[in-house]
Amino acid sequence: MRIVLMGPPGAGKGTQAKLMRERTGMAHISTGDLLRKAVSAQTALGLAAKGYMDRGELVPDTLVIGMIDHCLRTDGVAASFMLDGFPRTVTQAEALEDTLKTGQVPLEHVISLAVPREELVRRLSGRRTCRQCGAMFHVAFDPPRQEGICDRCGGALYQREDDREETIRARLDVYDRSTAPLENFYRARGLLREIDGTGSTTDVLDRVLVHLEAGRAA
Repeated sequence: MRIVLMGPPGAGKGTQAKLMRERTGMAHISTGDLLRKAVSAQTALGLAAKGYMDRGELVPDTLVIGMIDHCLRTDGVAASFMLDGFPRTVTQAEALEDTLKTGQVPLEHVISLAVPREELVRRLSGRRTCRQCGAMFHVAFDPPRQEGICDRCGGALYQREDDREETIRARLDVYDRSTAPLENFYRARGLLREIDGTGSTTDVLDRVLVHLEAGRAA
């Protein structure tokens, strides 16, 4: 099965992808994770992408397309995967379509998680990250036992630049502007399905799986 998970920052794409991976065994490809690893390792891609990420802007298509294309072609995952955070523009969607067409493995589902804007701001602005091990916490939903200290390794927790409220709102504006054409792109291909992304992670997962099972039955 080949799936794209869409939704604004904070909609829960990464969480749902990990839960689905546990259920199905499909590869989970997160562009956000790949980009953050590249920034941390100070690779050429990471250095080029960092400025855009810090400003809450989309990383240019050429950088992201090259990264995803390389991942799909070299890691042997093109037959079954979940893409989380890619594509974000029609140009990226067309590039993905071309890559999958080459391997004769077309996309099967595009799931768009819908969450109200103020809920997204609340989710994202409360996130805290460990400087040492990268573990994630949330001041409201998943707080550490000791404020500011990682439960796993004792490292200091901090708020990433892209989790500050002003940056979050800028990111959401960018997402809204870029996503409408992308939704139309996948809607025209009969692939797009909007899923309510509010409620517990289990509730959302159940909604997604019901759609995927219905697609198989059809």
